[in-house]
Amino acid sequence: MRKLLLVSFLFLAVACSSYAQSQVVSGRVTSSDDGAGLPGVSVSIKGRTQGTLTDASGNYRLSTDGTVTLVYSFIGFTSVEEPVNNRSVINVELKTDVRNLSEVVVTGYGQQIKRDLTGNIAKVRAADIQDQPVTTFDQALQGKAAGVQINSGSGKLGQGIQVRVRGQSSVSASNQPLYVVDGTPVTTDNLSFNSASTNPLADINPQDIESVDILKDASAGAIYGARAANGVVLITTKRGKAGRTNINFGAQYGSSKPTKKLNFLNTDQYVKFYNQAAANSDRIEGLDPADPDSYSSYMKSFYDTQGLGTYGTPKQVSTNWGDLAYQDAPYQQYDLNINGGNEKTTFYLSGQLLDQKGILVGNALQRYSGRLNLDHQVSDRFRTGFNIGLTRTYNQRISADNQFDNPMQMVALPPMTPATDPTTGLPVGTPPGDISIPVYYNPLINIGNAYFNTTVYRNISNVYGQLQIIKGLTFRTEFGLDVLNQQEELYYNSKTQRNFSAPQGVGQNRYVRVENYTTNNFFSYGAVFGKHAIDATLGMSYQQSQQKTNFTEGRDFPSDAYRQIVSAARKTDGSSTQTDYRFLSYFARANYKFSDRYLLGVSARVDGSSRFGRNSRYGFFPAVSAGWVLSEESFLKNNNTISFLKLRSSYGRTGNAEIQNFPQLGLFTGDANYGSLPGQRPSQLANPDLKWETTNQFDIGLDFGILNNRINGEIDYYNKQTTGLLLNVNVPGTTGFATQFRNVGSLENKGFEFVLNTENLTGAFRWTTSFNAATNQNKITNLQGQIIEGGINAMSRAVEGQPLGVFFTQEYAGVDPANGDALWYKNTANPDGSLDRTTTNVYSQAQRVVKGSPLPKWTGGITNTFSYKGITLSVLFNGVFGNKINFYGVGRYSSANGRFEDNQTVDQLDAWTTQNTNTNVPEARLYYNNGAQSSSRFILDGSFVRLRTATLSYNLPKTLINRVKLNSVRFFVTGQNLLTFTKYAGWDPEVNADYIVSNIAQGYDFYTAPQARTITGGINIGF
Repeated sequence: MRKLLLVSFLFLAVACSSYAQSQVVSGRVTSSDDGAGLPGVSVSIKGRTQGTLTDASGNYRLSTDGTVTLVYSFIGFTSVEEPVNNRSVINVELKTDVRNLSEVVVTGYGQQIKRDLTGNIAKVRAADIQDQPVTTFDQALQGKAAGVQINSGSGKLGQGIQVRVRGQSSVSASNQPLYVVDGTPVTTDNLSFNSASTNPLADINPQDIESVDILKDASAGAIYGARAANGVVLITTKRGKAGRTNINFGAQYGSSKPTKKLNFLNTDQYVKFYNQAAANSDRIEGLDPADPDSYSSYMKSFYDTQGLGTYGTPKQVSTNWGDLAYQDAPYQQYDLNINGGNEKTTFYLSGQLLDQKGILVGNALQRYSGRLNLDHQVSDRFRTGFNIGLTRTYNQRISADNQFDNPMQMVALPPMTPATDPTTGLPVGTPPGDISIPVYYNPLINIGNAYFNTTVYRNISNVYGQLQIIKGLTFRTEFGLDVLNQQEELYYNSKTQRNFSAPQGVGQNRYVRVENYTTNNFFSYGAVFGKHAIDATLGMSYQQSQQKTNFTEGRDFPSDAYRQIVSAARKTDGSSTQTDYRFLSYFARANYKFSDRYLLGVSARVDGSSRFGRNSRYGFFPAVSAGWVLSEESFLKNNNTISFLKLRSSYGRTGNAEIQNFPQLGLFTGDANYGSLPGQRPSQLANPDLKWETTNQFDIGLDFGILNNRINGEIDYYNKQTTGLLLNVNVPGTTGFATQFRNVGSLENKGFEFVLNTENLTGAFRWTTSFNAATNQNKITNLQGQIIEGGINAMSRAVEGQPLGVFFTQEYAGVDPANGDALWYKNTANPDGSLDRTTTNVYSQAQRVVKGSPLPKWTGGITNTFSYKGITLSVLFNGVFGNKINFYGVGRYSSANGRFEDNQTVDQLDAWTTQNTNTNVPEARLYYNNGAQSSSRFILDGSFVRLRTATLSYNLPKTLINRVKLNSVRFFVTGQNLLTFTKYAGWDPEVNADYIVSNIAQGYDFYTAPQARTITGGINIGF
């Protein structure tokens, strides 16, 4: 019996020991810098060989007993030891000990430590875009990432913004990057029903963003396959952290003004200028001053019909119409977020109210947004959560740049025309006054009598579940949706009849609904075997998107009190459309590391798209990359100067599928009615072989750190070769069609990128500098002899051997000092093949030549941050160099010597006269093309350096705020677009006229609003 009891006791002891050994400890390892989960962290039992690695989200799970100590270690971080003490959940935060190497970057379906990265990914942190007075987060990225050029286009609120990652890779398809929010590709297409584009990114609250990771090379982007040729922007929103619940409130107020105003002629100058211009046109051969149709007679008639007084003696009014285009532009923003949780559940809850007026009269934007991100650890092996982001954006828009009711076009009105009709007290030109006065439509009439409003309701949300199958192996499934509802309402009442030719009013209403669904399902595996470490991802993705559009128009309302189309006497237009696309994708990635110094990465994606032909429905996009951490080698291991040195290189293939839906199909349109019978007609020629554009990209880079990484940076060279350009090309008429979508031609982008970060001073007074610069050379290498033209007067071209959108026009040669005639270089071919550089005053004798590119040669930015005892000053300059801007749209009308009766810029006072022969401005001649034709006269240097942002902030001391039980109090003042250094003669060098902008037509200024100079002050309070 005693033996039996002894055996039983020993068995129980062994069982208890076995039970103790099988206790499971789980948790998450995060970075102290940004709270992001750290992948690949070694979690080992002190004194034993047993251990594991954290997964892509920083989670780990380890079987042990309750009496051991766990050691958490990772290169670039300070190791942490944690006694288990019978705990089942242990979350650990690691602090960095080597600058920047520990930064976590999002790679798409996973994360990596920057030290182990073999691709090129630029990261912008939450602090870099915090409290910036911008309506969209992409504006806050300007100057912060090498090789990423951002052009706001104009000062209109909510306007489409151009983002280019390593140049322009397509002639006809989109050149915008793919945007992914928390794993969900989101809609970024312009959904406006007129040429002034909207920016769907305005529906994302920048204050909710934790980080923005920009995948630039093929190694980083190939995991997104057919849509990564233009780069990928991964947006990660903020999440809660275990611990106390934190409440943060922010408020800021400010106002905006235009960065620059152009000077136009006042009344005295206008009269003097046009009297001279009329007199000059009289003496031109073939014109008779006595002829009632002559220019002088017309000028007198113009004075009479416009109520300007007697010709030569106008009314003594001098209206500065340019100033009237602008309004007071207050800015206010309120933010509130609550975050926290425990070891099981964490949450982040936020809300924002943004109310901003634009600098142009009638322009304003409001945004109400809310977000809830929640994560829950269901068990030690299963984790789930969801993100919900809801937004309502209300944009009071104004017309496109080329429309007469665009406020910027008021500068063209004669200054002697009063802004207010003295008889009616209404804006001049408002009925019952004479609507033919002033010479053009007066945009001030729109105020209270017209509107163009766009309301967007947006839901960007997703839900996920993550299961740890075995040690190191997890499976994650995600479902995301992006539902966008946009309604545009345009109304012009009877008082605006001159503008829309609708004496009794016109109303238009357009509704667009985009439903975009995505599911991602993938396995992740990570393990360490001695000196070997591997992580791998394998999965699939499916996306479908549907867009439905309804449009209706009504005219003739009973009175101006009626504004809805139901009250219109005539329903004059209406339509509805639907379009869909789908992607089915399979992807894989593996990263291998040996001895913490040799790195290898491979990835591939197979993409299937409904947009391409049945013979080319699927594409394969592979990439390979390698890295060598030289600083881990014995010859550099203990070097006192070089603290980090890594050589990396990558090569891979990505695609561009961002074109219209159904280009591969033979289409029919049901508008071919015959008499009263309905019918259909063929409208598009099929191409079953149509496929995506393909970009092969090579990248080689060097990452370095000096003096314990106080100086660190990157140097990269890249070469992108795009083939199979998607173009609508001419086909033989025997097909019954004029054009067909085909894969034709190729282009290239290549350049260098430089990043340098320095800690200049440390200690109580700290000074850091972050600098980036990039160069890009764009060239079309093959279009099979085609020349594609665009822009005003077809001044822009896509042509072999030149950058995309190159300006092609006559070359201005100045002024003939003998008679004031405008001159041009002939540039005709001589028998020996050279160009005839003689000049002519006959415009038609001059040949068109290349006169510059709208694409910059260099871009860059530099940020200096100074801090001392809670006071911080951060100053960012960014610059664009080597690009040209076409001022012809404004120049022909407002700076071309009286070609029309538009008011002129003051520089036209330097026009040629017999006393002023040494000038570059031709003689002023009313209604005469003396230099007003399109030419290089209006192709101007668009280079600039801008003080983009400057922020001064002060954090109250902890000893003070703790007394009132506050966690933090921060006061700040921020200025945006404070100074601009440029030789550009227009309003603003950061310009792209909205009504004409395309891949080919770039860099046009057509009465385009300047950027706003905004100054705000605010407070952030943490409870």
